[in-house]
Amino acid sequence: MVNMFSDMAQKKLLEICVFNVATAVEAERAGADRLELCENYANGGTTPSYGYLKTVREKIAIPVFPMIRPRGGDYFHTNDEIEIIRKDILLCKELGFEGVVFGLLNQGGTIDRDNTARLVEAAYPLEVTFHRAFDRCKEPLEALETIIACGCSRILTSGQMPKVMDGLSLLIQLVQQADERIIIMPGSGLNSSNVAKILTDTGVKEVHTSARTRVASTVTYRNENLPEDFDIDFVDAEEIKRIKTFF
Repeated sequence: MVNMFSDMAQKKLLEICVFNVATAVEAERAGADRLELCENYANGGTTPSYGYLKTVREKIAIPVFPMIRPRGGDYFHTNDEIEIIRKDILLCKELGFEGVVFGLLNQGGTIDRDNTARLVEAAYPLEVTFHRAFDRCKEPLEALETIIACGCSRILTSGQMPKVMDGLSLLIQLVQQADERIIIMPGSGLNSSNVAKILTDTGVKEVHTSARTRVASTVTYRNENLPEDFDIDFVDAEEIKRIKTFF
């Protein structure tokens, strides 16, 4: 039997998480290999709007995986929310995306196996990344096996710690146990100063970061009675290039 991940395992890949169209364009130009497409950075990412999805699909040539998450907050979803996720997955298939990103937990912290498997089937032939809901689950090594059984392509994880460098020991365990049955993709706090160690210590071939920076709004008038942060999330193109030097 041919290992479905054997070819992709030979090449290192940088995924950039982006939160607007301009950032997606700049990340591709800077050398990103794939984009995770989200809205609402402050909430950990939610499903992009139709207009956002369609515009990015028209402008971006590299693979794009939209986040499918109907709201911020926890990762236990009602039946209505699961149906929203399913419909958004079908929309992403219709628009020609290469993959989607979602993650479902039960109230007790286990993987929602039934709904995950059903949504993976609905997404086929798109790849499915199980996102950092994994970092909120209990028994991560058991959860790994469940996610593999559901047919997901990869897991985005920081090793159940806020930053990936603090979760390296679990990441190493996950990679070893996965044994190329699924891709383990480290993210959260990954940057050009630590990516070499992460790659060396874990042996992973895919990594994830936002390379996030903030740019000043060009708006010249602001109501002083309503103090607001108008700065815009953007991507540090030079940081993407620095990370890619380790590939």
